[in-house]
Amino acid sequence: MMFGVPLLVACVPGMLVIFLAWWFRKLHLSLFVRLLPGILTVIASFILFYMGFVNIRGFEGAGYGILAFFLLPFAIVASIIASKRKGVQS
Repeated sequence: MMFGVPLLVACVPGMLVIFLAWWFRKLHLSLFVRLLPGILTVIASFILFYMGFVNIRGFEGAGYGILAFFLLPFAIVASIIASKRKGVQS
């Protein structure tokens, strides 16, 4: 339960971030705009970890830290999707 719930809670915003990065790539926006969802997710992850570690503490703070840990892979995948160059088409 301690790992499952933060993982499931991280899936909803994580999938939203990945979808936004993919959508921004399809719209051919600038690289900064395409990377923005991933960057904001990393910032939110650091803030969640800090709040859980410093302010909340205990088991609930550990849940915040685990949630922050599970958000980071979604941000990395979104950044990879956003920075990928378009391949050569026939």
